[in-house]
Amino acid sequence: MTKLSLFFVIGFTIMITLTRASATSASLEDAPKEAAAAAAAAFVKKTISSHSIVIFSKSYCPYCKRAKAVFKEMNLKPYIVELDERDDGWLIQGAVSETVGRRTVPQVFINGKHIGGSDDTVDAYESGELHKLLGLTSSKDDL
Repeated sequence: MTKLSLFFVIGFTIMITLTRASATSASLEDAPKEAAAAAAAAFVKKTISSHSIVIFSKSYCPYCKRAKAVFKEMNLKPYIVELDERDDGWLIQGAVSETVGRRTVPQVFINGKHIGGSDDTVDAYESGELHKLLGLTSSKDDL
């Protein structure tokens, strides 16, 4: 084998080794992101199953305030996750989006059932559906 051929063989071997090392390090860099996303998904699932009323919200959002006002009107205290006040809020919002197919807030859950956003929550309140889902009696005076 000539020196030139040997140079190309060694160079090619080094290039393959570096490519494999680069691919491995990229996989290792993705591992914490995947673990964080899995933790967020577990948090969402546990939160929804642990509380009768859950609102995934952002504190400044007028639609979120509207949904929260419905439960205040009913004298109920939902479990509220303010995504903008958490370091992992964007991950949780992604996990909620994966669960319900919507990225917007608020997202409201009653007894583990996804109700929807602000308009859906108001509509369910006005129709008496929220009362039914919560096992409460509804009167025309409440509406």
